[in-house]
Amino acid sequence: MEIVAYGVLGDEEPLLRAAFDRAFAGRHGLRCLGLFLNWDSAPTAAGHEVVLCGVNDTLDAEVLGSLAAGGTRMIAQRATGFNNIDLVVAERLGLTVARVASYSPYSVAEFAWALALAVDRRIVRAAHRTREFDFRLDGLMGRDLHGRTAGVMGTGRIGTAFARIAHGFGMRLLGWDITENPDCLALGTKYVENERLLAESDLVSLHVPLTSDTHHLVDAEALAMMKDDAVLINSSRGGLVDTDALLETLRAGRLGGVGLDVYEEEAGVFFLDKSLEVMTDERLARLMTFNNVLVTSHQAYFTRDAVGQIADTTVHNIEDYFAGRTGDNTLVPARV
Repeated sequence: MEIVAYGVLGDEEPLLRAAFDRAFAGRHGLRCLGLFLNWDSAPTAAGHEVVLCGVNDTLDAEVLGSLAAGGTRMIAQRATGFNNIDLVVAERLGLTVARVASYSPYSVAEFAWALALAVDRRIVRAAHRTREFDFRLDGLMGRDLHGRTAGVMGTGRIGTAFARIAHGFGMRLLGWDITENPDCLALGTKYVENERLLAESDLVSLHVPLTSDTHHLVDAEALAMMKDDAVLINSSRGGLVDTDALLETLRAGRLGGVGLDVYEEEAGVFFLDKSLEVMTDERLARLMTFNNVLVTSHQAYFTRDAVGQIADTTVHNIEDYFAGRTGDNTLVPARV
């Protein structure tokens, strides 16, 4: 059987193929496509019982209907988040859906810190200067993070890994989550209300999933609570931050810096080369004009360790489907 995978990146493909070879030893072939799965590309899945997708693929009612009509019965999401998949429709159509519930939390936590340090110490701006042999320090002054307050919104595996690094820097830790994580408490994290975390933190990092409750978690009201020189980091999901409110805050000269690895309208932009096109997304273009804002293309997870784990788990999910098993990664079980 041939299995088709959408949105496969060049560095990802060897790891995905290696995982397939180890598990299936040639029993199932793998067709890797660089294009994203959406209404236009859905017909290319016809005849494929199993389809692999990612967070920037669109699996709404129309796409799922097209997949089901073409013979698809199982969708394996190569990611933790699944807000791009209409699970209600998938269940109605009898489609099995699975995801990668977890992978290396250090990949995202470490990258979030890379963003925080790059923003705080003006690393990108400095690098651009020195490439032009401009070695002045004007405008590059940062600040010590030791002794300051880190607010961690979402203290699951990734948030906890982020908190451990903050603890290593000697920072005071504030946490916000539905439940208190014993590992974070052991680091000295004090759990507080959302409003207090925003008001007292010098650095705020987002590590919560995107749901209807967390959509625009950081809106105009939340941004108004933050310190004028606070740093905001989002390496989770773009929809957590209200981009319009963020732009207004930045235009008002507030926030010491912003690091975004995700963006709420990233689908159709991130993972693609848009360098020869006119950027029609005015909000994203405006974000790029602020010298204290750093935007990266949803790469926090992108380490050999994490992508390898994602590939292995995806293959395991496919094995479960063929065996009629369900597990922690199953979002919609097979219809019996």
